[in-house]
Amino acid sequence: MTETATGTVTLTDRAARRIAEIVAGEPAGTLLRVSVEGGGCSGFQYKFDLVGASASDDIVIENGPAKVLIDPVSIEYLAGSEIDFVDELIGASFKIQNPNATASCGCGTSFSL
Repeated sequence: MTETATGTVTLTDRAARRIAEIVAGEPAGTLLRVSVEGGGCSGFQYKFDLVGASASDDIVIENGPAKVLIDPVSIEYLAGSEIDFVDELIGASFKIQNPNATASCGCGTSFSL
């Protein structure tokens, strides 16, 4: 599997393909934003949003035509992480393997440090 890293976050080919599929059905210029916010059952949670433009201070992760935006605060929580897309029996979703997380919930969308 080929992976492209920008800074400290990696975007796998599977995730890049799925992102490209998602934004292909959206207006031109749509991008995926990944952020970390307080909440969830473990203290922090990942948030995925489609946005029309990037902010001037966003970090841009690229793999082929796929781009992911991460704000400067969230990148601190995501340092060293891998963003992947998995299609399992229980469902398909983006998964973040975060080495900074000391615990996570069963669904994998929230974590603690």
